[in-house]
Amino acid sequence: MPERLSTLAAAVHLAPFGTLHLRPGELPGMQSLILLGPDEPGFWAHFTASPEYRDGAEDPMNRWSERVIGDIAERLGAQAVFPFGGPPYQPFFDWAKRSGRAHPSPVGLLVHDRAGLMVSYRGALAFAERLSLPATAPSPCKSCAARPCRNACPVDALKGNHYDVPRCKDDLDRPENDCMDQGCAARRACPISQSYGRQPAQSAFHMRAFR
Repeated sequence: MPERLSTLAAAVHLAPFGTLHLRPGELPGMQSLILLGPDEPGFWAHFTASPEYRDGAEDPMNRWSERVIGDIAERLGAQAVFPFGGPPYQPFFDWAKRSGRAHPSPVGLLVHDRAGLMVSYRGALAFAERLSLPATAPSPCKSCAARPCRNACPVDALKGNHYDVPRCKDDLDRPENDCMDQGCAARRACPISQSYGRQPAQSAFHMRAFR
C-alpha cells in the first residue's frame, strides 16, 4: 500500500477497507485497487462540516467523495473510482468480497471485519502497479453464535439470498419503526456494527436517500 495513503485518507476521515488485484480488463491499465470507507468515529462530523453538505444541493456525499478521493488520487498518481455515477456501475460488491475483508452475512448484506453490517464504500483508488496485498480477515459471522441480525428486521425483509425491498420500505411508515431515525435494525444488531462508532444521524441520512 502506498505509504501516504493512510495519512491522506485519515485527514478526511476515510480508511482503507480492503485491497485486491484487478483482473485483466477490469480497469484498463490498472492492476491494484484499494477500497475506501468511512473512518469512525468522526466521519459524520467531518462530512457535515463540508461545503457539499452545507450548500443545499443534491447528492452531497457523492460530491464530497468525488472531491476528496479525487484529490487523494491526484496526489498519489492513482485513478479514483466510485460506486455511483452509472449505469454502468463499477462492481464494488464483488471487489469487496475479493478483498478478503468483507463477506456475505446471514442476511445477505456484506459484513466487514471492522465496520460490520454498517460497511459502506465511498470510493476506491486504482493503481497501475501490482501492490502487495495486506492480510485478509475471516468473516466475523463465524465467531458470532447468536447472529442477532437474522431476527432483527421487524418484517423479516432480509432472507439471506433475497431482500424484499418493497416490504422494507412499506414498513418504514409505521410509527413504531425506528429504522428511519436509527438505521436498518438488522445492520444495528450486528455486534461489529455496534463497536464501529457510526452516528445515528448518518444512518438516518442514508435511510432518507434509500426511501
